[in-house]
Amino acid sequence: MFKAVVICLSDKGYRGEREDKSSQVIIDILKKNSYEIVKNILIPDDYHLLKHTLAEICDAGEADLILTTGGTGFSKRDITPEATLEVIEKAVPGIPEAIRSYSMLITKRAMLSRAVAGIRKDTLIVNLPGSPKAVKESLEYIISTLYHGLEILTGKASECANDRK
Repeated sequence: MFKAVVICLSDKGYRGEREDKSSQVIIDILKKNSYEIVKNILIPDDYHLLKHTLAEICDAGEADLILTTGGTGFSKRDITPEATLEVIEKAVPGIPEAIRSYSMLITKRAMLSRAVAGIRKDTLIVNLPGSPKAVKESLEYIISTLYHGLEILTGKASECANDRK
């Protein structure tokens, strides 16, 4: 069982002006796929706070996977990709590319996503969209492949050559 942290970035959610529905969608999908949710965090769209939170979780080895939701658009307050890029040691561009490619089949607006993914120490960080519908579509599309990536990252599997899906 892999350990996961969910981080929602939302100024309005943090102030109690909007309900965070996307995190619950993520949690439901993760639980269905046998992940242990170790933290569910709601923070404002704050670059330094997100950067510190991501680094702290990775450096302490608290989670194998961190999924963020929100902050990947064009708004001046959307800083999730920039903070993530500052923290990661290795980029994993295929994950957000796959999400965007799949999402383009649903809406052309998917091309506006600036989401990124990467690895810090033994933790994979993936930026997901902010809307519950887009989160569900995106995470359900990548969840089985994420599991295999985490097996490789954590040493539970040693190669990708066998059982390709």
